[in-house]
Amino acid sequence: MSMTDPIADLLTRIRNAAGAKHQKVDIASSNLKVNVVTVLRTEGFIKNYKLIADNKQGILRIYLKYIDEKDSVINEIKRISKPGSRVYVGSDDIPRVKNGLGIAILSTSKGILTDKSAQEAGVGGELLCTVW
Repeated sequence: MSMTDPIADLLTRIRNAAGAKHQKVDIASSNLKVNVVTVLRTEGFIKNYKLIADNKQGILRIYLKYIDEKDSVINEIKRISKPGSRVYVGSDDIPRVKNGLGIAILSTSKGILTDKSAQEAGVGGELLCTVW
């Protein structure tokens, strides 16, 4: 089965698992997915993640974070740039998510960065998703 948008698949699995109140979700691993999940952990949207080796590409196990064990920390996670419609922004045009309450994740020449990190570094890039 070919997958045309692995980032959208990652975000949808996280969104669905959080909506169903699961403690963890398993996803096929890739370097880009690991970098996006690392940003989510650093910003406090997930508890942790773990890479599990198998005979293929590996499994990325994401442990979700909840407030009072019923409300997910992630209120909304949305894919912005899609394979059919890429969205690129300069360092001055990076959007603020929910007036600074959320984050935007960008793919830049310096790696996967949050909106604040990209502005501090003075780089723009592809706007992958927004989270709040």
